[in-house]
Amino acid sequence: MSSTQGGGLPPRSNAARGAKPAEAPPVRRSAGGSGGSGGNGGGRRPAGQKKKSGAKRFWTFFVIFLILLIAAAGLYFAWVYQKSQSIGTGGEPAKPADTQPIAMALLGTDFRTETGSHLTDVVMVAALNPNTDTATVVSLPRDTRIELEGYKVRKVNAYYPAFLAQEKKGEGEAKEAMQRMLGKYFDIPLDYVTVVNFESLRDIVDALGGIEVDVTMDMCYKDTADGTNIDLTAGLQKLDGKSALDYVRYRKTNCTPPTAPSDDFSRNQRQQQVIGAIMDKVQSFNALTKSGSLIDAVAHNTETDLENKQILNLVRTYWDIPKENIRFPKVSGTWNSPFVYINDGELSAAKQALKDELAGNHRAAAAEASP
Repeated sequence: MSSTQGGGLPPRSNAARGAKPAEAPPVRRSAGGSGGSGGNGGGRRPAGQKKKSGAKRFWTFFVIFLILLIAAAGLYFAWVYQKSQSIGTGGEPAKPADTQPIAMALLGTDFRTETGSHLTDVVMVAALNPNTDTATVVSLPRDTRIELEGYKVRKVNAYYPAFLAQEKKGEGEAKEAMQRMLGKYFDIPLDYVTVVNFESLRDIVDALGGIEVDVTMDMCYKDTADGTNIDLTAGLQKLDGKSALDYVRYRKTNCTPPTAPSDDFSRNQRQQQVIGAIMDKVQSFNALTKSGSLIDAVAHNTETDLENKQILNLVRTYWDIPKENIRFPKVSGTWNSPFVYINDGELSAAKQALKDELAGNHRAAAAEASP
């Protein structure tokens, strides 16, 4: 697998955080309280309480990796190909994405150099079919319990750091191991896996010169251990890259006065809000002139085994795919500490939807609206 840090992957397989609190609560400079709305309370949900659907998060990271390449579509295709050399690998794709269906895993990691954490906050599998100009995307809640033959029972977001630990011992390549595990879990062959660091969000926003966001609530959290310094006030404002990343990362407060906490599902909604603001700016005419810095921002935070030509195939084929052509099978679950137990019926339906997509049998569902 190619990485912007160098190195490579063996041939891909076709088989199947918390944070250390500050010792003394910091005093917030502004006197705002919880302010606004958008937080859904702190702490965990009681055992047996149903969580919201975790399936409608497609744009969160898939957009960062793929849709940003849209900015360079059309007359920019040849130029994109040249730039994509810093993201993809060499060689010819076994299944050209412009003529054959492919399936890929996308992992969004919240890596911080201060702590070395590699937990995957976003775990998605997408099947894309160029013959029908459709896609099916399944997203798993980060705390999903995975029980799979040959693997230790873990939360889905804990597998990648575990595989990284094995990689350091010379026991295989982490991304390929994650690809095999998810392929077995969903019972489909995964052609590719891409890992995007959450830090790319900051770099992308800065490359765009900032974005307009209606911040839903006051937020304050500080942690000297990992350098976190979140201090945001509710309301419409222009956010730079750091502030945008703070906005989507915020979970709880340790400030005086305190701000309202936020659960993972509110966090996912804020991710979508920020990505929507990024998309609006990327698709503006002025953003086209910044395509180089945008793609560089992605490249600096992305590892993938997609070949350079395959990236171009994906851009050329899916850059204008209508949102209504993207299916988001519902995958919800029940929280019972420390796991989310996925609804078996919904999981089975999601697996079948991925298989149907690859077979050219895409079926839109009224209940599966795009985010």
